[in-house]
Amino acid sequence: MKKLVLFSVFFALAFILWNCEKDDICDPVTPTTPKMIVEFYDNNNATVKKTVNDLAIVGEGLTEGILFDGVSKIEVPLKITDDVTKYSFILDAENPIVSLRNEDKLEINYTRDNVFISRACGYKTLFTLANPNGINLTADPNNWIKEITIQHYNIANEDEVHVKIFF
Repeated sequence: MKKLVLFSVFFALAFILWNCEKDDICDPVTPTTPKMIVEFYDNNNATVKKTVNDLAIVGEGLTEGILFDGVSKIEVPLKITDDVTKYSFILDAENPIVSLRNEDKLEINYTRDNVFISRACGYKTLFTLANPNGINLTADPNNWIKEITIQHYNIANEDEVHVKIFF
């Protein structure tokens, strides 16, 4: 009888272990869809980084955006379902006097490539900025952004600066 119980327990344990599936959990350090890295520079001295204060980035059609303060580098998300992302870069965004806010409109043009990471993590999207018109600044005599240069057209990670903005 003891042998039968022992055999039954062994058989049940083997059956349970045989039918278990591996947990599919995406490791948090796995690189996912990268954001576009933008760094700000002084328009009068192109080698000097410049801190931007009270900057809001608002996507087209949205009323709220991302607020940045006291930074010289930001991460800007791009749409993974479209080849164009439009943003308003608003300087002095929280100024109570609306007329003192300065809004520049940017259109970012790119192609997308969906890359399979793993069964647990799914896909990530890599971007390639269009050449030569990857980023278009709407012309306005009051633009606070004076110049935009693309440093890297391929946005595959967040380890390098993709775009420099001079103001």
